[in-house]
Amino acid sequence: MVFYDTPGVHKPLHQMNRQMVTYALDALNEGDAVCLLVDASAAEGSGDAYLTDLIARVESPKVLALNKIDLVKKGRLLPMIEHWAELGIFEEIVPVSALSGDGCDLLLGILWRLLPEGPPRYDPELLTIHPHRFLVAERIREKVLDHTREEIPYSTAVRIEGWEEEPREPGRPGLVRIYASILADRPGQKKILVGHRGAMVKAIGTAARKDLEGYLGRRVYLDLQVKIEPGWREDRRILGELDRDLVAWLGE
Repeated sequence: MVFYDTPGVHKPLHQMNRQMVTYALDALNEGDAVCLLVDASAAEGSGDAYLTDLIARVESPKVLALNKIDLVKKGRLLPMIEHWAELGIFEEIVPVSALSGDGCDLLLGILWRLLPEGPPRYDPELLTIHPHRFLVAERIREKVLDHTREEIPYSTAVRIEGWEEEPREPGRPGLVRIYASILADRPGQKKILVGHRGAMVKAIGTAARKDLEGYLGRRVYLDLQVKIEPGWREDRRILGELDRDLVAWLGE
């Protein structure tokens, strides 16, 4: 079973967001089954109605997963299930809790039943189809968010500027030199990311380097810089550089 974990469908405010929503909507028509994940603990909004309308047009079988049932009183859950069932578009409605695992095995069983039999699309030993550069950038960005928390909103990205590998030899995996930039919209964001006397970017770089050495199985030299790129979320050139691996994966 191959899961396509798409970006969430939301009101796009920037070119970057419009691109993400496009990928999510395209995926609806590519899957053998569609699973809509809904936060059962949150109030239903106009976005739910919009997405439900989109999914209703998809020919593939559809399943609704009501997540976070551990936060919902039992008296509210049944009316919620009945409300979604009245729409008449889902093959199954499955209450689940990603936190506790409740209902997850049932959801997997239903998805297996809905999928057509056929040869594997990918090698069974394959962990991911994303290139290393894409995952390395994501791992560095993860450390940015871990260290800055609420100070830096999701308006930053990591761009791989250069990648050099020493040849592998018996007993010596060789060094990987990675040159990366953290992109920020404004000088104030750069100040936070750099920190007092460079303490923040150093901490981010150290955590990222240790994580990357475990992921790549090689020693890593990480050169991490912070660059101001005003309006980068609207810049098609920058988005193309950040997105080249994903675009290649999608075959676009």
